[in-house]
Amino acid sequence: GVALLSRASDAQAPSYRPARTSDGKPDLQGFWRGPASGTENVEEHPKTDDDDGGKSLIVDPPDGKIPYQPWAKTLQQENRSKYVEPNVPCFPSGVPRSLYVPTQIEILQSPGNVLILFERAHTYRIIPTTPRPHVGSQIDLWMGDSRGRWEGDTLVVDVTNHNGKTWFDQAGNFHSPAARMAERFTLVDQDTINYRVTIDDARVYTRPWTMAFPLRRNKEKGLRLLEEACHEGERNTDPLIRAGQQIYPGVK
Repeated sequence: GVALLSRASDAQAPSYRPARTSDGKPDLQGFWRGPASGTENVEEHPKTDDDDGGKSLIVDPPDGKIPYQPWAKTLQQENRSKYVEPNVPCFPSGVPRSLYVPTQIEILQSPGNVLILFERAHTYRIIPTTPRPHVGSQIDLWMGDSRGRWEGDTLVVDVTNHNGKTWFDQAGNFHSPAARMAERFTLVDQDTINYRVTIDDARVYTRPWTMAFPLRRNKEKGLRLLEEACHEGERNTDPLIRAGQQIYPGVK
């Protein structure tokens, strides 16, 4: 499964010496894609008429389940049955879901910054890697506020200031605006980035929990990102609302 691939990649990490950018940092640049099954459900889920099925992306807790507080587990189930998931009306997918929606991503680097571009919904992330404070606590963002640093050959990113309106997947798994996400991007071979993220949100979970999966390089020659022209007011949203669902309001 994906988690096993990620653990295997961890074991390879010390022996691989990645190519470097002009400022001496590991060169993460290129086109990448995460495991598309995660956008259906980050937990293990069977193949059905609606889902392709897939293994859990969660490596901690060992059972592969999100450690919800009881009220939050109830809300997750309500989300799934009551609300239109936020990707349908073309809202940004948030962190970390943007890395495993079934589209390409592109990573670019300059001294002091890592830029991640996404095909979906015109979204992007600018990750400064020189010390600077997060934006003010009164600012909430769809993609959160990212601050990065290099620990050896690993890019470590602290993500805060979420707006609480994104889901991890179509199954209604969620977090609050108080979530703090610690990401780690490590090149383990020329064509694989080992990605890990620990989500800490004491409002929603009984403990922090971690997902891990590989980002695979797309080596197709001449590849460019295509515009997935999803936008607010997408016509496909209306039939879902008429069917009795509501737009997800977010968690305060």
